[in-house]
Amino acid sequence: MTLALCLAATAAVGQQSSYTIQRQQALALEQQRNFSEAESAWQTLSKTHPENPEPYAHIAVLEARQEHYKEAIPLYRKALEMNPHVPGLRFNLALALFKDGQLKEAIPEFSALLKTAPPNSPDSQRLTILLGMSHYGLAEYAEAVPFLKQAAGNDAQNLPLRLALAHSCLWSKQMQCVMDVYHEILNLNAESAEADMLAGEALDEMKDNEGSTKMFRAAVKANPKEPNVHFGLGYLLWTQKQYPEAATEFQAELANDPAHAQAMLYLGDTYLQLNKQEEARLLLQKAVGLDSSLWLAHLDLGIIDSDAGRNDDALRELLAAAKLKDDDVNVHWRLARLYRTIGKKDEAKVEFDKASKLNKAADEDLYRKIANGRQRPPESSPPAAVAPNP
Repeated sequence: MTLALCLAATAAVGQQSSYTIQRQQALALEQQRNFSEAESAWQTLSKTHPENPEPYAHIAVLEARQEHYKEAIPLYRKALEMNPHVPGLRFNLALALFKDGQLKEAIPEFSALLKTAPPNSPDSQRLTILLGMSHYGLAEYAEAVPFLKQAAGNDAQNLPLRLALAHSCLWSKQMQCVMDVYHEILNLNAESAEADMLAGEALDEMKDNEGSTKMFRAAVKANPKEPNVHFGLGYLLWTQKQYPEAATEFQAELANDPAHAQAMLYLGDTYLQLNKQEEARLLLQKAVGLDSSLWLAHLDLGIIDSDAGRNDDALRELLAAAKLKDDDVNVHWRLARLYRTIGKKDEAKVEFDKASKLNKAADEDLYRKIANGRQRPPESSPPAAVAPNP
């Protein structure tokens, strides 16, 4: 061996030895949870060995442990570009994306990993859950269902997973799936108020008023402090025009959550139906203060102001309602009446025409459904949510 080759080999061994020593020091600092010094040590190694993915991967891990996911993600990507075969690196990137809320970007990473994971392995099960929850977080409920269903099948005792599955089935209008998962939840917790609420919502979607109300009454009995339980029952009673009992439930929801804007809204509307206009006005104004997008609150306030002769206030509220809910017949009908009262005949005619067209469209839709029903079993009409955002 020539002198030059000997010197080169010696230098290479020296560099490798130096990297190994610094690496061990950086790892020791990590184990001591001395994140700041550990990161500095890995950064030094990344500068002296810029072609090595390990320092970037470790810096990314340190950032992720401190919940600095945005900082971790590009470092994981850089390490993967250098060596896509480092064990665990792609999963760490996907998990950082998931925890940072970048769910759409996380899904392809989890999907690629699931394809190579051994079937029924712990890795496969974990990836299935993460894919299901990623779709769930993106409100892609139909896509979430198969992953969550498989994950729930792999874990017979996981109640939160079944609740997520039941919600995904509900919001993707798979009602039989909701009822199936409901029975599974009851086997785990016979007194689950949330399960009763889910079943109640599913039955409401299927237009079973009696069944849905019964389920929400069971939920109230199981846990009267469950969030939205009184509101859900109150809303069902409100749709059935059982206003005194509906008011009691909305009041109970507000006792649990004084800032529940929709409970305020529907309690205010209920008071209006019961001719308690002053009580209604105070609640509706408070609800609008919490959420100005509640079109029904603006409509009701417009009605109250119209009845009291406060025409300017009524016009402001009704115009706000029309802006938020332009396809509601009652909004345009009330606006038309107000315009006629204050002498604006042209504007009144425009609003009456809008109300008439909306009524006609609704009638034609009903006739079309009846005609279709004579030819084949009628499809279920678009379900109304138990707790809509008006």
